[in-house]
Amino acid sequence: MTHWYLSYDGKQEGPFDLAQARSVAKSNPNGHCWREGFTGWLPISQVAELSQATPQMMAPPIPPISSSKADEIDFKIIGSEMQFVEVELDPGESVVAEAGAMMYKAPSIKMEAVFGDASQGEQGGFMGKLMGAGKRLLTGESLFMTLFTHTGQGKARAAFGAPYPGNIIPVKLTDVNGRLICQKDCFLCAARGVSIGIAFQRKILTGLFGGEGFIMQKLEGDGQVFLHAGGTIVEKQLAPGEVIHIDTGCVVAYESSVDFNIEQAGNIKTALFGGEGLFFAVLKGPGKIWLQSLPFSRLAGRMLQAAPQRGGSKGEGSILGALGGFLDGDNR
Repeated sequence: MTHWYLSYDGKQEGPFDLAQARSVAKSNPNGHCWREGFTGWLPISQVAELSQATPQMMAPPIPPISSSKADEIDFKIIGSEMQFVEVELDPGESVVAEAGAMMYKAPSIKMEAVFGDASQGEQGGFMGKLMGAGKRLLTGESLFMTLFTHTGQGKARAAFGAPYPGNIIPVKLTDVNGRLICQKDCFLCAARGVSIGIAFQRKILTGLFGGEGFIMQKLEGDGQVFLHAGGTIVEKQLAPGEVIHIDTGCVVAYESSVDFNIEQAGNIKTALFGGEGLFFAVLKGPGKIWLQSLPFSRLAGRMLQAAPQRGGSKGEGSILGALGGFLDGDNR
């Protein structure tokens, strides 16, 4: 059976069988369609199969999310526990990054703040930019991103570092069928042409207790993206039907084919006193997932717990306690 995909105002629907695709196309013919054998999306009105009974036998792969072509960039990840990524740009190439992520750049790389998700640079209409900015506002990010464009000759490099200790995850979106779902705050930078949007958790309990709320980030396109996560990064490939239980804060990103849900962490006693929270995440394959060993919320909680203002250690291990701190000058 052939799978059909329909698109209306940039929103993809499907997969459908032929009968379902005909029904949807009949109710709204002002869109585009795709199936195996098509070189790209075609207007529904130009495809006779959606109005004539033509049986199809082949099951196609999922089509590309977007026909746009992102910039091809080279990169190098430097460091071990506290990494940064160095991106190499050819003339005219660009990379988009979160505000404040830059570490250094060549003088020939022009830096410009862009309203919205900056996937098309300064191109596109005002409404598109406004929608992109609105999506970023929902995820708690800045309304602006920074666009770095190489305006000179030869090669030029720019580097981007993360705001807290951890590792950088490079992902080519074409390797994950053009779409990646991730935490709201793990995006670092990407090639120009990658769309940074939002993904809603449709299940109420998952949105309330899934660790990331109802809204996560959705990265779409065919370019290179860079994510940042804390501690050691684990990449797993889940087989169809394979299930894994994960602490909700340790989920960094996953393919759109992975089903994300939550489940109560054991009985009431275990949930209340087991130290792992009331719920854990349940991820079901097929698809690739990325995990982190040290979520920033866990790191921040331990630092806050150790702060002297909150009753943490004030003597740095000295047997003299506060008097030891006074004698060695640590009396702030």
